[in-house]
Amino acid sequence: MGIVLNKNSPPKKSVNVIHPGTLYVVATPIGNRDDITLRALNILREVDLIAAEDTRKTRRFLELHAIKSSLISYHEHNEVERTPQLIAKLKKGISIALVSNAGTPTVSDPGYRLITATLAGNFNVTPIPGVSAATAALSAAGLPTDSFVFLGFASKKKAKRLQQLNDLASEPRTLIFYESPRRILTLLDQIKDAMGDRYIVFAREMTKLHEEFLRGRLSEIAMQLKGRTNIKGECTLLVAGCDKEDSRSWEVVKQQVRTAVLNRRNSLSLIAREIAAESGISKNKIYTQALKIKKELEGG
Repeated sequence: MGIVLNKNSPPKKSVNVIHPGTLYVVATPIGNRDDITLRALNILREVDLIAAEDTRKTRRFLELHAIKSSLISYHEHNEVERTPQLIAKLKKGISIALVSNAGTPTVSDPGYRLITATLAGNFNVTPIPGVSAATAALSAAGLPTDSFVFLGFASKKKAKRLQQLNDLASEPRTLIFYESPRRILTLLDQIKDAMGDRYIVFAREMTKLHEEFLRGRLSEIAMQLKGRTNIKGECTLLVAGCDKEDSRSWEVVKQQVRTAVLNRRNSLSLIAREIAAESGISKNKIYTQALKIKKELEGG
């Protein structure tokens, strides 16, 4: 006999017990305002205080759900002085919800300093999970999801960013980057130089009206984007990891570079140009490897 439901009985309410002196890390929508869990709304409604990256944006979102909780700003420009103030409130038994402008706090957003200080003070930190741009893009990318590396925003300093990308060239797992629309083309060019013409997925404005996913070779996607007058919205970039065949070929090339540098017959730039033409690997990547080998040989 099947289960008989009483259609006249009211829906069962979920019970959210707010614990004094607890920090709740609450994920909020990255675009579509309906992407919020019932638990998150209840927590935001019941906590004593909400620490928000932008109080104006958070206030507008709360008003949509008739939530009138108190707000305090917490962002990268005031987190040093604000953190001890919030810890003092936790000591008094005040419950706090931490939210960023979009997505999960501390994932390329302010909050890490507050989390560590809260834990150091032996206060509870409770996650209220929800949407994240990284996992949202990964779930629809069509790239391997069993193992991946989240990089967030690459360094703004060119030399450090190039080093990061070169270090990731042999990484077999799917790579996930965040980037601003102003710098995305530069990042694409630099990834191509460091890793070759990889298969990538470019996600923009996820969950919003103009959501877009572009899939294909890096050179193809870069050409599409360069043909636009401008690029708008938050960008998430997924790069296919280095496969075993690519990894083996790079090991062979590295040995070629070492042999060429040891022989000292040509300049590093000429070595890089010749081996790049022969192997199909970027000249910049080979030059960087040659420079590294030269420094090792010189004891640098």
